[in-house]
Amino acid sequence: MKTGTAFEHERKKPYICSKLKIEKAMKKLIIFDLDGTLLNTIADLAQSTNHALQALGYPTHPESAYNFMVGNGINKLFERALPEGEKSEENVLRVRKEFVPYYDVHNADKSGPYPGIPELLEQLQEKGVILAVASNKYQSATAKLISHYFPRIRFTAVFGQREGVNVKPDPTVVHDILDITRISREDVLYVGDSGVDMQTAANAGVTACGVTWGFRPRTELEEFHPAHIVDNATDIAVIASL
Repeated sequence: MKTGTAFEHERKKPYICSKLKIEKAMKKLIIFDLDGTLLNTIADLAQSTNHALQALGYPTHPESAYNFMVGNGINKLFERALPEGEKSEENVLRVRKEFVPYYDVHNADKSGPYPGIPELLEQLQEKGVILAVASNKYQSATAKLISHYFPRIRFTAVFGQREGVNVKPDPTVVHDILDITRISREDVLYVGDSGVDMQTAANAGVTACGVTWGFRPRTELEEFHPAHIVDNATDIAVIASL
């Protein structure tokens, strides 16, 4: 029978080791997609694209159709929205010229955070988790929306589509965030709502978490076999601390 100090020392060992393992497993950096993950922006994207299409004499689309047009940057959105036979680079740029000034004014008309997202971000921030955004939305709109809807959150990096940088699923945006934060890939969780996001995480070599409340169905996420798929924002906090 063990007694005294020796017994007390041995009894404490498992607790200490367990704590160290938990700390090592906790994610230090969480990178969030924007549209369909942090914010429901589909109504304003649809309205602004329809405005541009109508201004150029093209047919418009119902809001629900835009769920499957977004995700690869706005130029790809315009290409998908244009009629067959009209999807030229010239026409994409014409739509963009009409879209951007309108969207810059109206991008917060109907958009807003998904349930539980503001609370989640504040909770993670309080725990010392580094937060970042990686979006295919053009940079100025990405920065504006993050500032508008999450003024209390100190994101270390907010990256949208930048000139000369390939859009997701190219992993460059994730690499840029890792360069800034100096966080190892194994300590990163990437959160998004689409196959593009799951591919981005895989290409960057970081853990992927798909969310089901966004623009794409669960089946699309499942095709890419992410480490996690969640239905509620609170689940992300649990995953981050596993």
